[in-house]
Amino acid sequence: MAEPTERTPTEELDALRRTVREFCDRELRPQARDRDRGEVYPAELVPQLAELGILGSGLPEDLGGAGLAYDGYRAVIEEVGAADSSIRSLVSVNVGLVGKSIVAWGTDEQKQRWVPGLCRGELGAFGLTEPAAGSNPSQMVTKAVKDADGWTIDGSKIFITNGSEGAVTMVFARAIVDGEDRGVTCFLVPQDSDGYNGTKIHGKLGLRAGDTAEIAFERVRVGDDAILGEVGGGMKVALSALDNGRFSLASGAVGLAREALEVSLRYAGEREQWGSAIAGKQLVQEMLAAMHVDIQAATGLLDQAEAKLLAGQRATLEISTAKLFATEASVRCADRAVQVHGGYGYIDEYPVQRLLRDARVTTLYEGTTQVQHLIIGRILTGVSAF
Repeated sequence: MAEPTERTPTEELDALRRTVREFCDRELRPQARDRDRGEVYPAELVPQLAELGILGSGLPEDLGGAGLAYDGYRAVIEEVGAADSSIRSLVSVNVGLVGKSIVAWGTDEQKQRWVPGLCRGELGAFGLTEPAAGSNPSQMVTKAVKDADGWTIDGSKIFITNGSEGAVTMVFARAIVDGEDRGVTCFLVPQDSDGYNGTKIHGKLGLRAGDTAEIAFERVRVGDDAILGEVGGGMKVALSALDNGRFSLASGAVGLAREALEVSLRYAGEREQWGSAIAGKQLVQEMLAAMHVDIQAATGLLDQAEAKLLAGQRATLEISTAKLFATEASVRCADRAVQVHGGYGYIDEYPVQRLLRDARVTTLYEGTTQVQHLIIGRILTGVSAF
């Protein structure tokens, strides 16, 4: 069940992109505005995402996944991210953060229990962030207290994708054994456990159709078989998961930026001012060209990360670099797209204002832009600034 390391043949990759894009054109794009307006969670789409293999896109075939290597997984995420970032978030957390973590760190029993379900649409959530501990997990206060029969988890998490509509949450908590803090530990907690309370957060700027939840744990009971990895080893699990999650997020950001350019090119070719299409105006072309350059640069950075991942090498530097640039580039591209559309860009008759709102959060979660600078700086200098 090791990660596939052979690059996908070009014709297969192109066919995969076409298949996913056709699905997005048919099932995701037409209702994206309504889902965004109403903050409507797309429950009816989850079985379709599972049937097409999107929910298991980067997971092993012998566990129910599609068995795609990183280049194929990236292609899926780019296409879904271009169509609807709320759904891209659902997929990338399920696969990149949760599924790949269980495959990498789980026991055979844990893999068989959870991964096939993730591929079928029994979604996974990644429970790291807390109300007072976002980018600094050392402030984590959620606790798992050991007794003779297992563990009791108390605490809370915030901004957790799939946290109220899923099946399992990777919960990071301080393991307390005989009154001693043994360090952050990861637990696989079923969302139907007694004392698990996930509540959707409404009023978000973007990703409005996604299940972003606040979770409260009130004496949630789990056994030793719920530990993913080892006691005190939770941060190793989290950091490896975040590498996968950031690669996925960067891929989705490239898809979003590409969508911003594509719809802007189409609009600029149709919209006439001063007797001709605005595509022929110098300053409009300047914005379109800047978007193209951002997309090409972000794509190149993703290519570098992908190459190391396909080679089975650690790629934290390349992934953080790609995540930082691609997410900031997606904001710039979406902002320029609004500008190209003028007043029409400010209303949701066109998708560009949704793209801008969805892009903005990508610079915040799975490590803010500022945290990515610190990660890159630490790797370059060998000195941690946080």
